[in-house]
Amino acid sequence: MTTFTRRLALTAVAAAAFASLPALAAEKVNLGVSIPAATHSFMGGINYWANQAKKDLEKEHKDLKITIKTAANAPEQANQLQDLSTVTKINALVVFPFESAALTKPVAQVKAKGAYVTVVDRGLTDASAQDAYVAGDNTAFGKIPAEYIVKQLGGKGNVVALRGIATTLDNERMDAFNAVLKNSPDIKLLDAKYANWNRDDAFKVTQDYLTRFKNIDAIWAADDDMAVGVLKAVEQAKRDDIKIIFGGAGAKGMVKTIMDGKDKRITADVSYSPKFVYDAIKLTAEARLKGEKLPATTIIPSVLITKENAKDFYHPNSPF
Repeated sequence: MTTFTRRLALTAVAAAAFASLPALAAEKVNLGVSIPAATHSFMGGINYWANQAKKDLEKEHKDLKITIKTAANAPEQANQLQDLSTVTKINALVVFPFESAALTKPVAQVKAKGAYVTVVDRGLTDASAQDAYVAGDNTAFGKIPAEYIVKQLGGKGNVVALRGIATTLDNERMDAFNAVLKNSPDIKLLDAKYANWNRDDAFKVTQDYLTRFKNIDAIWAADDDMAVGVLKAVEQAKRDDIKIIFGGAGAKGMVKTIMDGKDKRITADVSYSPKFVYDAIKLTAEARLKGEKLPATTIIPSVLITKENAKDFYHPNSPF
């Protein structure tokens, strides 16, 4: 037998032996999910879709464990992140920060210990603290309502705005809204205050606006939960000068109002489904099970919802 033939034979034996070995198991993924508690209906949707992702994905992947933690505020979320890292010993994290600045360092600490980090929706103030970012289109979320309001008012009128919580996404939305108004000098933004994506806070902020400003043509609530508080304050004050109330995110109640034409002040919305947290968890889990990474940024489009297309965004069985 020649040396070459002997080598071929040895290679064949080695290949056969390797083929007979059991397949190597995929790397186990211990995924932590950190999200705000269901303090309003949009967060109710976030919680619903996060738990649905856990149910679906753990059933599908035996090497995947998902631990979900919900926090009522930023300090609680920071403490939970530390526990997920040191006690649960996660090697991947999907986090929806309660606040951007307050959670940047705690998330960075989890990443520093070796976990793969996907940030959802509310971005961090330092992008180096994350591996991937998944969100709705926050620029469109601010641009679309502004364009609609300008058009409906014929380029002239008084507008007030209600902001969410101090986060990078809220800044993106407000910047986009303002950018449109700059091109319409006869549209005056009277004020823009934080109402924390909360009905009660929105009610109080709107009461203040209605007391201070005798003529308001449009209110950008920037969230369908806040729009509910706005409506309550407007109706209580018996103000009939307000022509447009524009919320955001496509809550089923608001979409149904648009579909039915029940309120002439509410004729449009902008999509921003809480289901993106499900997508973020699924994308992250399946990528890590394969030892792969996600694109640095994944943006889910936001579009204008009107009576013509509202049925496509109406999900009556959803919590949001």
